[in-house]
Amino acid sequence: MTTIKIKGMSCQHCVASVTKALEEIPGIENVTVDLDKGEARFTGEADPQEVKETIAAIGFKVID
Repeated sequence: MTTIKIKGMSCQHCVASVTKALEEIPGIENVTVDLDKGEARFTGEADPQEVKETIAAIGFKVID
């Protein structure tokens, strides 16, 4: 299970947007996004740079 911190989420619409975006990346499965913790968790393999770019494209930022 991979966990990433995401900055900028403030509502359930944000959670839905992040979930949908991550699910569209090939190789990522079982996406869960926690608004209170500001993080997303998923299984599978994906290029970390692609994950960051996907999140940035919808207006959020992955925190290293």
